[in-house]
Amino acid sequence: MVQGARQKFGGTIAAMAVLSALMVAMAAAPGARAADPPPEVFARADAAAIQSWIAAYRDAPKPEAVPQLVKAIAAKGLLQEQDRAGIYIGFVAGVLADNQATADKLVTEMFPLPPPAQVLIVKAIAYSRLPEWKQLLKRFVERMPARQILIRKFLYDKEPTLDAVALDKGPQVLDAWWGYYFATGRYEPVLRIMQALKWSNDKDNVERLTVGSMAKWTLASHAANDKHLLDFCRAEMGRQPKAVAKALADVVQAAETFETGRIRKEAVAAINELKAKGPESRRKWAWWGEIGQMALSVGCVAAAATGQTYLGLPCIIGGAASSAALKLWSKSEGQ
Repeated sequence: MVQGARQKFGGTIAAMAVLSALMVAMAAAPGARAADPPPEVFARADAAAIQSWIAAYRDAPKPEAVPQLVKAIAAKGLLQEQDRAGIYIGFVAGVLADNQATADKLVTEMFPLPPPAQVLIVKAIAYSRLPEWKQLLKRFVERMPARQILIRKFLYDKEPTLDAVALDKGPQVLDAWWGYYFATGRYEPVLRIMQALKWSNDKDNVERLTVGSMAKWTLASHAANDKHLLDFCRAEMGRQPKAVAKALADVVQAAETFETGRIRKEAVAAINELKAKGPESRRKWAWWGEIGQMALSVGCVAAAATGQTYLGLPCIIGGAASSAALKLWSKSEGQ
């Protein structure tokens, strides 16, 4: 037990050291190439440190560093399971959207990537919402022969772009919108996430209740550490439909009082109650409770939202806030 504690403490120190290096690199003189984190920094970073860098990116954008980040993410195997890759896909899509003039250059510098990881590039371009995203994707067709089928689906509108993907398609959709927000600081992704709040009190559909609950908890957790996001949520309370506004009021209250744990507990209870009734969708959506094989503390999402993983919170994030929440909730039955 003591040895395990020492190993955990040692792992925390290592993560803190890597994240500190990332933060120092971000704090260097604006515009200087030296301000970009060197490749070896990303190579040493674990998933928690990488996601903390992503979550803090909008405050000090470094698009030049993103190609190296993508290579590190691919090398660490963080793209092997698409259910956990949403935050990375959404983040790169947002970076491309905010850097339209250099999008071609940024994508070029992301190569070479192994074929499985190339899905990130294909989807990030398609999800970027750039007006000429199809032309951009076509320029890289020859560099991704193993992704021809997926590329054709997007080019011929057989695969939906991010705006068209239903929020109840899976947790990776919410993750992608959070990634887009982290990259751009725009509120369109937040508005999209808010639309899932209407399901946070669903009494008949377990998958929609789960999505709505995840949206509610992640909004509250991020808003608790992001004043601008909190102010935006507060302003939207008077503009959203009744069902969304009611849930949003609870989000704002929880964020203001740092009672996000209450939202989690209420969500766990509601999901467990609905699952106990045995709806037909329970069989079809049984995989939801097993997504994201990671440990997650109650405060982990809030820490990641502002890059505070270096504080030593026991976080091991394999996916973004929403898919991580599922694993936490699935282990909370009976508590």
